[in-house]
Amino acid sequence: MESNPTTETMRKYDKKAKSYDLMMAPMEKIGMLKWRKTLVTKAKGLVLEAGVGTGANLIHYSSDVKVIGVDFSPKMLEIAAQKLPHVLAEIELKLADIQELPFPDNTFDTVITACVFCSVPDAQKGFQELRRVVKPEGNLYLLEHVRSEGTVLGKIMDWINPLTVKHSGVNINRRTEKSITLASMKIVKVEALFSDIVKLIHVSPNK
Repeated sequence: MESNPTTETMRKYDKKAKSYDLMMAPMEKIGMLKWRKTLVTKAKGLVLEAGVGTGANLIHYSSDVKVIGVDFSPKMLEIAAQKLPHVLAEIELKLADIQELPFPDNTFDTVITACVFCSVPDAQKGFQELRRVVKPEGNLYLLEHVRSEGTVLGKIMDWINPLTVKHSGVNINRRTEKSITLASMKIVKVEALFSDIVKLIHVSPNK
């Protein structure tokens, strides 16, 4: 019986949900915490956080936005729910797959993602769904790690990638900007945060 990549990835995240925040703690200290704070300041109006995970961004949202956070891992959402008493914004958590979102077209003013598209089995399909649910005048802000275009490092990431996918469901060699343009969206601005590997990408749904 052929395995479903989405189901397999979801199971991997369910398995590591309880220890995920602890695993991420060193990265938070190195720079992720600062980058998350910068990311969520971009949020306006009705916000979709796609791939909310354990809710690391939730505490940083201001009280003047409403956020619907979706994730395909029930166990990750359970951890995120534990953080809700400490947030300022109105937050709703929902079990959903970025590749098939349960929202009407043109629903959201802002879409936020943080280190999500490394784990979406069909990244282009995920971006097409985000484009569908964001308003034409809306904005997408993505904090993502991507494949290095460095000759040596890029090839190393390609070589290691099958192992990271197998063990953790994470692709470390995604060319996320290419997937965005293939989904008929426009990249407005790219800010390099850590070499050419971690980026803050501002996207318009209108190409």
